[in-house]
Amino acid sequence: MPAMSSARQKSRKLVIVGDSAFAEIADEYFRAHTDYSVVAFSVERAYLKRDELHGRPVVPFETLEDVATPADHDVFVAVTYVQLNRLRTRLAAAAKQKGYRLASYISPNAFVYENATLGEHCFIFENNVVQPFVSIGDNVVLWSGNHIGHHSVIGPNVFVSSHVVVSGFCNVGRNCFFGVNSSVANNVTIAPDCWIGAGAVIGKDTAEGELYRSSEPTLSKVSAPRFFRVQR
Repeated sequence: MPAMSSARQKSRKLVIVGDSAFAEIADEYFRAHTDYSVVAFSVERAYLKRDELHGRPVVPFETLEDVATPADHDVFVAVTYVQLNRLRTRLAAAAKQKGYRLASYISPNAFVYENATLGEHCFIFENNVVQPFVSIGDNVVLWSGNHIGHHSVIGPNVFVSSHVVVSGFCNVGRNCFFGVNSSVANNVTIAPDCWIGAGAVIGKDTAEGELYRSSEPTLSKVSAPRFFRVQR
């Protein structure tokens, strides 16, 4: 693929709220694959620990509009599942209240079927498969390599980590979290505020606020080198 012409295509300025690893990743993806120019990072004043990140200023969120006017800047809140997604949700709402338009990112290496619908302020990483008739709400993060099955509904403020399978005709409520390699069977409703741990398999409807942990593997009494007869 030929390199993008930043002079021709970088037509919109973006502020990333956050300065964590997700903020750094979002910076890379927005700059590489969209017409956004990332001009600054922003965090709440109580958490402001540095003046710049990757050559761009880090500015207080409380006074963001003084240095990046909403008329010509958009915002993406690069915060993960802190407080069951409440922090990302609160900051996105506050940015919108200030007058900012919320940005979304869809990887060019994701497959999102043409009749799937997405809300605002979503981030969809590479190798996601979003099948026909899927509906994804506002403020949803799909990390890399997930499968969202046909006719499923993902509610707002959800975080799906990696290699998660949500089968067909599922309904996922707001604020849920899915750990790596977790799975949801067909026709299952995941109620709001559920935490589905890594590797957990959900085969029936959940109640609101439930937390599912995967079982830890059993530690063998025989070491791996001994089992495979490794010569010391």
